[in-house]
Amino acid sequence: AADLPSPSRGPRPAMTSIGDLPEDVLVELLSLLPARELLRTCRLVCSQWRYVVDLNTLWKRKCQRDGFYRQSYDRSISDWKIFYMLCHMKKNLLKNPRAEENFQHWTLDDNEGDKWKIEDLPGAHGSHMSDPRVHKYFVTSYGPCFKSQLITLDKEGYWNQLMDEIRPEITVKDWYAARFDCGCRYELTVRLLSKDYIVLEEFHPEPVVIEQWSDAKWREISHTFQNYPAGVRYIWFQHGGQDTQYWAGWYGVRVTNSSITIGPPT
Repeated sequence: AADLPSPSRGPRPAMTSIGDLPEDVLVELLSLLPARELLRTCRLVCSQWRYVVDLNTLWKRKCQRDGFYRQSYDRSISDWKIFYMLCHMKKNLLKNPRAEENFQHWTLDDNEGDKWKIEDLPGAHGSHMSDPRVHKYFVTSYGPCFKSQLITLDKEGYWNQLMDEIRPEITVKDWYAARFDCGCRYELTVRLLSKDYIVLEEFHPEPVVIEQWSDAKWREISHTFQNYPAGVRYIWFQHGGQDTQYWAGWYGVRVTNSSITIGPPT
């Protein structure tokens, strides 16, 4: 019988590793991974991966994938990684803003008259809100009623260097309304605080007084902090008020749907 050909003893071709992929293909692959994995794991693999993970094009691709990208942003955004992180982390930092969990997470600073109460929309002599997610509100009495929350930024994922160097925009919104049959007073104070609780910047507009027989419509108040000093570590939010006719019960200002969000500079 004829001898069978012996298997080739020559060198095998080297296996292609993920590191041999072209840069644009590696960007496309890595952009599929969560940001946390990219920064905490992939970036430590080797110098090539660190270089790719730090590329603006990778984070711009992640923005496109996750719906954060607009073509109009191209000229204004210099750091797509920070832009992506801010978009990805964006949420309401105030807890229980719509009275769904009783008074949980709120500190009742002043609780006078017949005290704070929670009611269902639209309430007596009230009106509905345009936001279908809101079903309840907090209501004040004939004595001063104020409640607050203190937000610790690093616990919410906003690290010190980000707040000091990027200084992302901090947007505060609140909704308030009166009863049709009673006048009321509404107040809002928001402070940006240092690690020692020193006030670095404050938003405290003039109190709003709504006269009796108003339209009882819900109104939004909004403010955005920009270019604030470095060193912001906490945000303190307080709102409330009372009625202006000192009627027993809950005839004062109503508040709900409050929010504090942090986003990329516009």
